[in-house]
Amino acid sequence: MKKVNWLLIFLILIGFVVGGLIGSYFDGTFLSYGKAFGLSSPVVLDLGFLILTFGLTIQINIASILGVILALIGYRLLR
Repeated sequence: MKKVNWLLIFLILIGFVVGGLIGSYFDGTFLSYGKAFGLSSPVVLDLGFLILTFGLTIQINIASILGVILALIGYRLLR
């Protein structure tokens, strides 16, 4: 069984989050240019006694890609 490297996954997620925050802070620059994809409206499953709502939207911009690249470089330096 292959071992999952949780540090790498954690650093990539941190890179996406920090990059997204930087991209939203510098709104109107090239860092905020990106694309959002996913479900535009949530999907609702009504079973009568239980109502489930599903929705997922992912927004990727230039700053989040740069954040992931910096996270990968940081991981390389930590290993």
